[in-house]
Amino acid sequence: MKRLTLFALAITLIATVFAAKTPYQAVLQHSRIRGRARGPNVCAMQKIPGTDKKYFTNCKQWYHRKICGKPTEVTYECCPGYEKVIGEKGCPAALPLVNIYKTLGVIGATTTKMYSERANLQEEIEGPGSFTFFAPSNEAWAALPTEILDALVSNVNIELLNALHYHMINKRLTSDDLKHGALFPSMYQDFDVHIQHYSNGVVTVNCARLVKTDQHATNGIVHVVDRVITAITNNVNSLIDTDDDLDTLRTAVAAAGLTSLLENEGSYTIFAPTNEAFEKIPPETLTRILGDPVALKDLLNYHILKNLHCSESIVAGTPLETLQGTVLEVGCDGEEMTINGKAIVTQRDKIGTNGVIHYVNELLIPDSAKTLLELVEESVVTTASRLFKDAGLTDHLIGSEAVTLLAPLNDAFKDKSLAMTPDMKKLLRNHILKEKFSSKSLYHGQELETLGGLKLRVFVFRNSLCIENACIAAHDKNGRYANMFIVDQILAPPMGTVMDVLKADDRFSTLVGAIQRAGLSELLNKKGTYTFFAPTNAAFNAMPRADLNKLMNPKELANLLRYHIGEEFLVSGAVTSHTRVTPLTGDKLENHSNMVPVVETDLMATNGVVHAVDVIIKPLRNKMNLNIFLATLQMISSRRS
Repeated sequence: MKRLTLFALAITLIATVFAAKTPYQAVLQHSRIRGRARGPNVCAMQKIPGTDKKYFTNCKQWYHRKICGKPTEVTYECCPGYEKVIGEKGCPAALPLVNIYKTLGVIGATTTKMYSERANLQEEIEGPGSFTFFAPSNEAWAALPTEILDALVSNVNIELLNALHYHMINKRLTSDDLKHGALFPSMYQDFDVHIQHYSNGVVTVNCARLVKTDQHATNGIVHVVDRVITAITNNVNSLIDTDDDLDTLRTAVAAAGLTSLLENEGSYTIFAPTNEAFEKIPPETLTRILGDPVALKDLLNYHILKNLHCSESIVAGTPLETLQGTVLEVGCDGEEMTINGKAIVTQRDKIGTNGVIHYVNELLIPDSAKTLLELVEESVVTTASRLFKDAGLTDHLIGSEAVTLLAPLNDAFKDKSLAMTPDMKKLLRNHILKEKFSSKSLYHGQELETLGGLKLRVFVFRNSLCIENACIAAHDKNGRYANMFIVDQILAPPMGTVMDVLKADDRFSTLVGAIQRAGLSELLNKKGTYTFFAPTNAAFNAMPRADLNKLMNPKELANLLRYHIGEEFLVSGAVTSHTRVTPLTGDKLENHSNMVPVVETDLMATNGVVHAVDVIIKPLRNKMNLNIFLATLQMISSRRS
């Protein structure tokens, strides 16, 4: 029965959301459903404790019970247009339908009602007509700076009347009519008011949030807003031009050729760095960016969102696209607006005719405006960063050279000698590719040349992209001139064939002799893509004497060794729980109950890769399974990442 009830509730929620005309109506209807147990026309709202902020709730917010990262408490109130009746459950009665002046009193906007009387607006909003009144709440009036409020009410009431007329539109507009991006001429010199209707149900007028909507009156409709709005007459470029705190930004905008963009029609959000923000940047970095038109344009476009976002529209972290092409994580933490998790917004919602400005006290520098050295130093590859500098490779990291850096994760250096020997310097040079690559452009079998003159191979697996043994572990970092791939291992370039690798390692001396007796030397020297799970001397020494005697037969020995050789190339970083390798015998791979230890992975060869194992694999019912190794390889790979 309980399941049926939950199912019915889910169906009701889905049906009401799809039936809703607008995002605001969707959250209102969801709030009605959550509040209906309290009686008719009751809406559940989420309130941030310690503030007056309340929100109708969508399904996600209802279950998270957080707004701007802060826990909320659920309150129950009459839905818009309804009121309580003493002795009855819920809110069964519709609010009385009276003129706008009286409606202001009914819905609690008493300060707006008082100022309407003082400004001689009462007669107009009591009389005939069809108006929309965006009425500031009592708290909105109280939040106005004293000097602004005094100026409004002391100038023979004309300024106050003008201000109130700017909150009015000469026709009735319900919340359904308030479409995203709409402009409506106000009753003050036809200056437009700017409407935003966001997908999360928040509706704003000039960035003031509608907190009580659709309060119908005989001569119009009232929407209560959370701040007093002012007329918008300038575009965002003019706002920047006239603010001394944005002097450096103004110079940068002109140098980047973005002045016309900020003057023309649009609907942008600008995170405007103050002079202080520019001063925090190291002088050499700032000089470099300001002197580079491409980097400067990327920098500024990274501060501009494609769409207008008032601060009140942000109730949780949201990735928003910039004109630069990447995204900023715009969110909030209580009363603070955040960018990429940092509370750096110092002033919000300065509205222009073509956008909104939020002031920030830190410069947002995109990767595309950074040098390779800056990308490395600001990333998680701190060990690699230090080693590249110690190796004398800094010039390749700070210049305009088009290269790609392969930067191993810190864990890749564990248990490795970090002494800056000639061999280490040579190895690090081979972590820098001669061209600027994107991982999306790499293909299987491609060869990439390094500064050290080596040719590195690209291997494309189902879930991994690897350069030799090093698999890419994070998204590309695309700098101004050069890119960086973060990889899971230090590169181990191939030094010869599989047979060469085995001969060069004393651990495989018994195996090398066995390969020669079995007549497989030619196979392991010729071109191919083999994966050899190579038994060490310890593996052979652990074999029972009877089994060793059987290996005196070259044919038996060859068959056994072939069970250790996969016909496809596989490095440890590409192994997943579903990876399969077919041995040279072609038998089907099946599960095996035992785990076989892999003592070292990814010994790279020109015709394959060697993984050292301490156990001899034996065929099971004429079929061979290498999953025992793959499971171990996967664990090793997981520990590295």
